[in-house]
Formats: sequence, structure tokens, C-alpha cells
Amino acid sequence: MPLLALEPALFPPDLFSLDGATVESSARWWVLHTRPRAEKALAQKLLGRQVRFFLPLYERRWRKNGRVFRSHLPVFAGYLFLHGDREQRLAAFETNLVARVLEVADQDRMWQDLERVNRLILSKAPLTPESRLPAGTLVEVTSGALEGLTGRVVSHGKQWKLVIEVQFLRRGVSLEIESSKIRPVREYPPAGRGARA
Repeated sequence: MPLLALEPALFPPDLFSLDGATVESSARWWVLHTRPRAEKALAQKLLGRQVRFFLPLYERRWRKNGRVFRSHLPVFAGYLFLHGDREQRLAAFETNLVARVLEVADQDRMWQDLERVNRLILSKAPLTPESRLPAGTLVEVTSGALEGLTGRVVSHGKQWKLVIEVQFLRRGVSLEIESSKIRPVREYPPAGRGARA
């Protein structure tokens, strides 16, 4: 039973399928460090202003008094990713929900990292936020809904976990994966996007 309805976590819904011709050249990723527990409120404000953003959410379930509850929480607590120009960044500040804005130097890498996180979310697999990322082997998923996705694999007890990192934050998200569905690779594939300055 959900406590609240799932809020919009991505605007526009096809953000990661937009090409360079669709997005103005001044648009770039900004990492918004929010005030405590203000991520969803900020997403609502940005949605109302039609500003592109990504707020990765995962589902948390728990039992209480024999009932199952669930809620959707930010994967990266305290952070929201805005994709826009300097005016849209200022509009986010005007909401009074942003503590500070972090500028992203490697736009292509940020796009690639967030696109992979979004793909994990769309898979509907149970996810776990990872705040301290261990070193692990770089792998590519070879079959299933996540085929072609790259990330680091770590062992977690008897299970394998695929960890997708947002390098800028040094945080990530993981899901359990069968060892038969992955193969080692040497490096991440190119971002697959035009230069985003």
C-alpha cells in the first residue's frame, strides 16, 4: 500500500532520448544539492516551470502490523539533477529548496551515468542505493532487459550485484544479477551523445 502517489521523477519523460537538435546548446547538467528532504518538492516546482530534471527514485517496502507499505525515496538523498541553462538554474534557486548548485565539468560522462541509472530504474528490478562504492570488475550485461548496460560487479554474500555509479557524486545504485548474464569489459563505451558544453 503506497503512502503517497509516485511523484514525477523525470521531465520530460523522454529526456534521455532527446538528441542535440531537440535540446538547446546552452543546456547542461547541474547537480542541485537540496535542503533536507526537499528533493520531491523541488521536482514538483521544476515540473511546474517546465524545467528538465531527473530525480532517481527507488521503491522501499516494509511491513508493519501485518500490512505491507511502500514509498519511493531518492536514490541520491539530497540531490536532484537539472538539465538546463543558467536561467533555469537560477529559477531552481528561487524555490528556496536548493542549498547549493554543483557545476559539472564532464557533461558527457554525467549524461552517460544518469542515462544508465534511469535504465536500471526502468527495469523495475529492486534497487539499493550505494553510498560507498567498492572497487570491482567492469562488466557488461549480455542478456535480458539490461543487455548492453555496463557497470561494476561486486559480490555481496553469495549474490552478485551490478553497481551503476554517478562518478560526480561518488554514489551509485545496485541490483542483484546472475553471473551468467554478465561478461567482463575493459572500459565504459563512449557516451553516445554529441559534445554537451
